[in-house]
Amino acid sequence: MTPTDAAANAATAAATEAAAATEAAADESAAPGPAGRNRSQSVRRALALLGYVEAGGPDGGGVTLAEISAGLGLNKSTALRLLEPLREFGLVVQEPVSGRFDLGPRAATLGQAFLSRLDLRGAARPELRRLVDASQETAHLVIYDHPEVVYVDKLESPSPVRMHSEIGKRMPAHSTATGKVFLAHLGEEVVAEVIGAGLERRTEHTLADGAALRAELQRVRERGWAADDVENEEGVRCAAAPVFDHTGAVRAAVSVSGPTMRVPRERLAELGALVRETARAVSERLGAAAPAERPGDPR
Repeated sequence: MTPTDAAANAATAAATEAAAATEAAADESAAPGPAGRNRSQSVRRALALLGYVEAGGPDGGGVTLAEISAGLGLNKSTALRLLEPLREFGLVVQEPVSGRFDLGPRAATLGQAFLSRLDLRGAARPELRRLVDASQETAHLVIYDHPEVVYVDKLESPSPVRMHSEIGKRMPAHSTATGKVFLAHLGEEVVAEVIGAGLERRTEHTLADGAALRAELQRVRERGWAADDVENEEGVRCAAAPVFDHTGAVRAAVSVSGPTMRVPRERLAELGALVRETARAVSERLGAAAPAERPGDPR
């Protein structure tokens, strides 16, 4: 580092500290309630900032301070003040060349700790393996985090051509088979919120009309599984079914996905039966009562 660079960094740090101190003093003097309320607001802002960094920006390569400031409606000094403890804790890192902020190694540690304690994965893993063996396609375990679904486990297809998906990745509920499984069982209020927020047309086949989506959810309830017929990603079809826990609530969804060249529309019913049986087995491992026999799969 050159003397000029060192001086610039020192100046930036001093300016940041001064701005933070000024804002903190202003917060305390202007606060109508107890100091704890200010701290709570700061925690909320920091968590919102962490979520913004997690999104990764428009190109997935981190976010700049200017993008954070504009995206969250914070001035830059406030954003820097909130970033500092996140950096100290390892939840956020700053790329030294571009200056962009991204998730740090501690975020991965916390995420892995969460996943390792999620008994759901342990209960589902053997059944997902059987699903992959039976279908020769990629299997996923998914949970719902309104208004999206989150992949929490994945077993790859043995075939060389595979779909691109990642544990931790989020997808819209309305355009995915797993999402439709959740929406079919979470009640009208949840469905109305998803529809009211707008149904993004991710492909030409996406159900972007509320009435059409509600009709599809009724079919999901009737046959016990949901289909994504190239509705979320071009060239991919998927079937999914709900996993219930001992209370009868939908805890997760299991799915099987593959490229359209191996999964023509006519194969969806076959995969639907497989995921329904897999989901039933996982549900029983979680203490759910055995479901009543269902009629054949209606189209």
